[in-house]
Amino acid sequence: MGKTICSFFSFLTEAVILWQYASGLFAAKHTAKKKFIILCGLYFILFAASLFESKLVNIALYFLFNFVFLVTQYCLNTYSAFFHSSILASVMILCEVMVYYIIRYFSPHFFERGENFHFLVIFAIFSKLMFFTIIYIILHFLKGLQNRDERQDKSAFLLALIPVTSVFVMITFTKISDSCDLSPVLNRMLTLSAVFLLAINLLIFGIEQYNRKKSLDFTEMQLLLQRESDSARYYEMLLSQHENQSILIHDIKKHLQSINTLNDKMEHDKIREYIQGLMKSSDLKEVSRLCDHEMLNAILARYGRECLDKHIAFHTDIRSGIIDFIADADITSLFCNLLDNAMEAAGHSPDSFIEISVCKREKTPFIIITMINSSKKNPFDEPGGKLATTKSNKHKHGFGIKSIQKIVTRYHGNMQMYYNQESLTFHTVITLKQ
Repeated sequence: MGKTICSFFSFLTEAVILWQYASGLFAAKHTAKKKFIILCGLYFILFAASLFESKLVNIALYFLFNFVFLVTQYCLNTYSAFFHSSILASVMILCEVMVYYIIRYFSPHFFERGENFHFLVIFAIFSKLMFFTIIYIILHFLKGLQNRDERQDKSAFLLALIPVTSVFVMITFTKISDSCDLSPVLNRMLTLSAVFLLAINLLIFGIEQYNRKKSLDFTEMQLLLQRESDSARYYEMLLSQHENQSILIHDIKKHLQSINTLNDKMEHDKIREYIQGLMKSSDLKEVSRLCDHEMLNAILARYGRECLDKHIAFHTDIRSGIIDFIADADITSLFCNLLDNAMEAAGHSPDSFIEISVCKREKTPFIIITMINSSKKNPFDEPGGKLATTKSNKHKHGFGIKSIQKIVTRYHGNMQMYYNQESLTFHTVITLKQ
């Protein structure tokens, strides 16, 4: 009976570790409810098969069921599923062997107690705690390869101290149980302490994954809000332009009356000055044709007017028909964020300018977006090589770059940013795949 309980506990822990490992690395194909049902079904069969006490069969089924779960419930190919199933099976076997020899080293008489339930539980918890620790380290190493984040690396290191410390405590438990003839009550307390210790480790691991998911959801929401804000600003600009033109048309009669009055008075110099003032009005100017894409043209025209007001030279070179594959929402978010950052940097330079070009790489499905702007200061002069900001709200800094990076990833491209100290210019080069 004791072996059965320990076996059930071991498979339950392994199922939780598999769930956290897969959820931390791969995108799910199905809902959490369906994944839970499939996982419970597979591990129930695995538990039932373990009752026959064939270690080779148990290992083979453990590998097979992990493989089936990864292939059917997550977005990864058979080769990747085979690789990760091999990692889980190898680490699980390694941990049980390691724990066996560690216990024998520190407590030579531990296994002489035979089928004593308390010692079986301590061995099971010790091995699964070791399994959890190593998988936790592997998980964060693999996630670090996917997305390097200094803060996350520090967090992973600090959290890794918890299972490592727990392993030390388990060694102490085995030493105590081996060297002392404990009463049944103390044996039960020691067993429960080991169970609670493992449960706390798994709970902390789950909470960390939950908080990470919430953090990603929050970032996604911020990016969405920023995109909506970019679109709102664009339409507000169109509305403002329309209102200004309506006011001008409404007042055109008054302008003509004034000109007529000056003409009656033969004040030709004042007429000429009056007309020149009207002609300089931005409301009378037609929208510049900077490219053949309507949305991008409107965006460039808007920023062109802002650059004119701020005395920033604005140059564009957009080749015809090469960005039609990009969604309007992505064009708005991408170019608005690029131009916002460029204007922020260029606005502090004496001879400020912004140059933007979009061209297609010959004989490839890639387009290249190049943004060059003046910048009297290196924007990477921040701790950790991060971009600096002059915005009053520091918490909102960085979402523009994240929004750009998200779009670049969506179109299977890459982005490079660098600062030229000699020319005092900041360069952003983006490659997108059609």
